[in-house]
Amino acid sequence: MRDTAGERSAAGTRRSSGKSKRWTHPRHVIVRNLFYPFFWLYARIVYGMRVRKFREPGKPKRQFLILFNHQTSFDQFFVGLAFKGAVYYVASEDIFSNGFLSSLLRYYVAPIPINKTAADMRAIINCMKVAREGGTIALAPEGNRTYSGRTCYIKPSVVSLVRKIGFPVAFFRIEGGYGVQPRWSNVNRRGRMTAGVSRVLEPEEYSGMSDDELYRLICSELYVDEARADGRFVHKKSAEYLERVIYVCPNCGLSDFESRGEYIGCRKCGLTAFYSPTKELVWQDGSNRFRFVADWYDWQERYINSLDPDSLGPDPIFSDTAGFYGIAIAKSRRLIDRNAKLTLYADRIEVETKEEKLTFSFSDIGSIAALGRNKMNIRMGGKVWQVKGNVRFNPLRYMNFCYRYKNKHESTGKDNNGNGNKFLGL
Repeated sequence: MRDTAGERSAAGTRRSSGKSKRWTHPRHVIVRNLFYPFFWLYARIVYGMRVRKFREPGKPKRQFLILFNHQTSFDQFFVGLAFKGAVYYVASEDIFSNGFLSSLLRYYVAPIPINKTAADMRAIINCMKVAREGGTIALAPEGNRTYSGRTCYIKPSVVSLVRKIGFPVAFFRIEGGYGVQPRWSNVNRRGRMTAGVSRVLEPEEYSGMSDDELYRLICSELYVDEARADGRFVHKKSAEYLERVIYVCPNCGLSDFESRGEYIGCRKCGLTAFYSPTKELVWQDGSNRFRFVADWYDWQERYINSLDPDSLGPDPIFSDTAGFYGIAIAKSRRLIDRNAKLTLYADRIEVETKEEKLTFSFSDIGSIAALGRNKMNIRMGGKVWQVKGNVRFNPLRYMNFCYRYKNKHESTGKDNNGNGNKFLGL
């Protein structure tokens, strides 16, 4: 089948002499097989991971669309340990803006870039190209690692991708990842993880389903709730950097937090919690408040959704110092100011660099997304900026307030069930 103009455009750096190159290549299999022993050993030692290899005895080798839940920064390697041959991963376009390292990634692994904050037809076109060339594709439909231990919101557009590709769908469940490596932490705890294919859904099965039925099935198969005392995950710094996700105190409301070792405390009122090896919170005032971070996280979202942005007044809500970058998507990242002042207001974000002050009005922002542990991207007016804070930077509060404002004034937000104006970006 002839490549479309959209495919050639999306391929970007893959163009050569006016012809679109193949996406898949034998070297990707060689690289996978060469590094397999290292990744297996690393996953076992660092993550305590037990991966169940996927086999179909008596069946010829097939292509799959692999859907997996997203818990750690190493999830794609867990998938690679379970499946033979090369797997082509749909990955955030942010990893393609790191110059030479991104070039190496393209050459040896060839991930499929996607814009996490908007509908991205390029990603769908490139997935179709990989499918036509015989490749197996893997993606995390959440598009985000979980902050709470519970599977994040899955966009219904995944149903369209499943139908367009037409492959058997392999559901790959990762469990224990939030205990071992929470998104907000810099360290891995000693604990155990497991991962493997929980079910294969054949094309003839989902062809007879409605879009809503298929969507519910995908959400059900990938849903993992780790707000449970289901094991021990030990580290002497188990609570450190919880302030990357928590910014509302049950005593005094919007606040700043500071963590040390196994404790996190509110800097306003001093309320302190101990993060135990069972992932449970033990409150130093003897209260029962929230048993798990997920309970606190859900309450925090309800608190923000209860706020009326128009009643918060003109004063700053939060302020940070952070690195500020201009992003050329899938190409480069340009440092504008290493110590820019970032200020959150009820209706906007202001960034003051050494040369100018930029105002990002929530009504003008196209999209805003938390990336990794302490970064966020802002899209506005056809441009993309990135904020990279210090180790305690909380990008969630900026994203949450932006969505809260948009939900009230634009009525676009949805909660995880698709109902009402409750969606705050994750």
